[in-house]
Amino acid sequence: MTKKSFKIIFKVLIASILYSCAQSSDIPNSTTKPTTSEVDYWVTKSDESIKLQKQTNNLNFNTNNNNYTTIEINENQTFQSIDGFGYTLTGGSAEVINQLSVSKKQELLQELFGTADNSIAISYLRISIGASDLNSSVFSYDDMPNGQTDINLSNFSLTPDSQLINLLKDILIINPNIKIMAAPWSPPIWMKDNNSSVGGSLQPQYYTVYAQYFVKYIQQMQAQGIRIDAITPQNEPLNPNNNPSLLMTAIQQTDFIKNHLGQAFQSSGITTKIVAYDHNCDVPEYPLTVLSDSTANTYVDGSAFHLYAGDISVLSNVHNAFPNKNIYFTEQWTGSNSSFEGDLKWHSKNVIIGSMRNWSKIALEWNLANDSGFNPHTPGGCTMCKGALTITNADNYIRNVGYYIIAHASKFVPTGSVRIASNISGNLNNVAFKTPTGKKVLIVENDGNTAETFNIKYNNKWVTVSLDGGAVGTFVW
Repeated sequence: MTKKSFKIIFKVLIASILYSCAQSSDIPNSTTKPTTSEVDYWVTKSDESIKLQKQTNNLNFNTNNNNYTTIEINENQTFQSIDGFGYTLTGGSAEVINQLSVSKKQELLQELFGTADNSIAISYLRISIGASDLNSSVFSYDDMPNGQTDINLSNFSLTPDSQLINLLKDILIINPNIKIMAAPWSPPIWMKDNNSSVGGSLQPQYYTVYAQYFVKYIQQMQAQGIRIDAITPQNEPLNPNNNPSLLMTAIQQTDFIKNHLGQAFQSSGITTKIVAYDHNCDVPEYPLTVLSDSTANTYVDGSAFHLYAGDISVLSNVHNAFPNKNIYFTEQWTGSNSSFEGDLKWHSKNVIIGSMRNWSKIALEWNLANDSGFNPHTPGGCTMCKGALTITNADNYIRNVGYYIIAHASKFVPTGSVRIASNISGNLNNVAFKTPTGKKVLIVENDGNTAETFNIKYNNKWVTVSLDGGAVGTFVW
């Protein structure tokens, strides 16, 4: 026998032995152990060791009982539909993003608004009508010199917001279906009783003119290819101390909507939603006052909230009083002096999970981007608001905690998803959704300080997983 023949016979013999072993009842066949995971999940830890990182261990449903805490998902019990997750794209955010190089800017926009594996698929933006306090200067779309007025709005122009508008056009190329809400921080100062960008109230003789100001804004943005899905009549109407700002009481807003803004939209064929309030959870009487007026109610789609004061459960109180009206959570900022750990836990618990469990259709963090000095902002504007992104120079940006807070929802819960039932167990704050394609998504925040092992129960089967204290996980199946 030649050496070559011996090698051939030896290889055949070894292959035969390996095949017999694979078929033996004593050795598991490779197909008996799942090599793929039924549940994919991504985790961010409060110590920043991993951020929105997909986990590699397999999670598969089984019927093995254990004594761990259980979060049970019931897709047959449904709640509100979801419009989206995102940020306020302030004028300052647009300014610093536009300072990136062409290639770096496109890379960032694809990451933020695209649907690739490394994208976070932001689906909702809030913008300001005129300047917010995170613009580099104060302006409206109809500023007049020397105390002059312009009741015909012949001087109206979107030109001061050209940077923002051009950036929105870039975003719409990537996601043409993104929803946009707009809110003014102040009307033109010639409409106000103190002739200042800070505080003061809208003079009643300008209510009709101001309603037309909104009409012109929506029409001219549409002419630029930018559809405004919803507006609020005033950002933080009970905060007259910002720059810009306006005091607008609940009675004043009710009057403005029912006798001016609603009629102006109707007669102009504008379908943009009117959303009341847009301020903190500690004064639910404000949106309830607007919604309780039978005429204003017919024009109002719902109410918007922030959480710098009050409790997130107030959203459910307003929903229960007017269950046919929508709820929107529109703003919460992360601060320059707060920690990644503290913000990840609190915002995930309240802004994402809390707002969703209390009927909100959206969850938005505050400004998308600023520079390393927390600029730009107006004189008197917020100096401590930390963007989800810090733009450091033309070729670099840093992802901050606000990025991950939103990404754990926006990347996995698209517009048109529906919240479904899930129970809160101990420290494991959570919320569940069913997407338009039928996927189930569960977002869990471990509000404790130590790791917890728990079950996710669905259709009478379980998967068991562990989540570190302070960590956030998004589970998809």
